[in-house]
Amino acid sequence: MQIRVDGGAGNVGDRGEGSGMIVGNDGLILTNNHVVAPAAQGGTLRVVLQDGRTAIGTIVGQDPQSDIALVRTDLPGLSAVELGDSDRVRVGQQVTAFGSPLGLGGSVTTGIVSAVDRAVGIPAESGAPGASDTVLNAIQTDAAINPGNSGGPLVDSDGRVVGINSAIATAGPGGGSIGVGFSIPINQARRIADQLRGGGKATHAVLGVTVGNDPQLRGAVIQEVTPDGAAAKAGLRLQEIVARLGDQRITTGTDLQAAVRSQPPGSVVQLEVVDAGGATRTVEVTLGEQ
Repeated sequence: MQIRVDGGAGNVGDRGEGSGMIVGNDGLILTNNHVVAPAAQGGTLRVVLQDGRTAIGTIVGQDPQSDIALVRTDLPGLSAVELGDSDRVRVGQQVTAFGSPLGLGGSVTTGIVSAVDRAVGIPAESGAPGASDTVLNAIQTDAAINPGNSGGPLVDSDGRVVGINSAIATAGPGGGSIGVGFSIPINQARRIADQLRGGGKATHAVLGVTVGNDPQLRGAVIQEVTPDGAAAKAGLRLQEIVARLGDQRITTGTDLQAAVRSQPPGSVVQLEVVDAGGATRTVEVTLGEQ
């Protein structure tokens, strides 16, 4: 369905639009936090269905860090989407994006998965309430995604939702789709949504390090280690370079942030680290919680 927000702090042009999907027979809607955030600060949120029905929506929960939000509407007769398994998504498979790009409700575009585990850093929208930078371990697709698609489903060939369309790369300010779109994997979104559904606060995995990049090195350079944090307990040291987390190759600090954030708190992960002398070792880390 289409989601419209009139007014509210941070709402550019006093009107915002996005998309969403029903995930519960009680009218629960999953979408992006940046779509509904202005409604939390004085805006009015409306849900518009394909059959023309319109209703006021209420925010159930928000998590700016993962850009996930839940909304509820009292419209009757709503059927929930079928959620798939984003861990099984593979490069080259066909996907379809649903949403309301540029206010055109019910639009459908198709393409392929261009990459998985693509680390994407998205700066917080200026002035948006609860704004927070978002780092995604995203599904990249060439299915056309434009402003207004945010919060809509990315589905596989069987119609099961594998991602939430959330961001695009553009060739310049105000640009539209250039075939590089990013979706939050549904397995990550489902965990956050389950926490928000009951009125709780979303939790995130943390490694307990500050990392940076070195243009001559391939990996995330550890610049600080939080005392008593997960990394410190595992014996990670300053200036070591994290080259892998599990099967995922790490080439930048953003890669590591996204890979850690995609894991549930308490997960046990294997890190491949390289010291200043070039020696490689594998470290087992139990991720902390934030």
